[in-house]
Amino acid sequence: MTDQSRAEAHVEALHALILKALEDGQAEEVVTIPLAGKSAIADHMVIASGRSTRQVAALAQRIESDVKQQLKTNVRVEGLASADWVLIDAHDVIVHLFRPEVRQFYGLEKMWAFDADGAPVRALAAKP
Repeated sequence: MTDQSRAEAHVEALHALILKALEDGQAEEVVTIPLAGKSAIADHMVIASGRSTRQVAALAQRIESDVKQQLKTNVRVEGLASADWVLIDAHDVIVHLFRPEVRQFYGLEKMWAFDADGAPVRALAAKP
């Protein structure tokens, strides 16, 4: 197995682990935006909602714990104190967890040219 294929396998395992944690925690409207080859920040961006600040915080803590225990990788978590919008930087996967009202206000899916179902909305404008 090459280094590149090992790295790709790690990214996909991380992505799958995060999606499983969100499913187990009953996150709502989970969307994955593929960023590989489009952005240097990560290979995947995952956006999900929790029904309350308590659920958003619990989802974030579950992801942090699962990634640390199962993949032996630390993640960076921002926004946990208020838990309206929590950002998890898991290196190759960026996770945004929102309360529904906050998610609607910021509209990240539209910013990245995807609707709430993950379908393309429009092509991103190329920078000159």
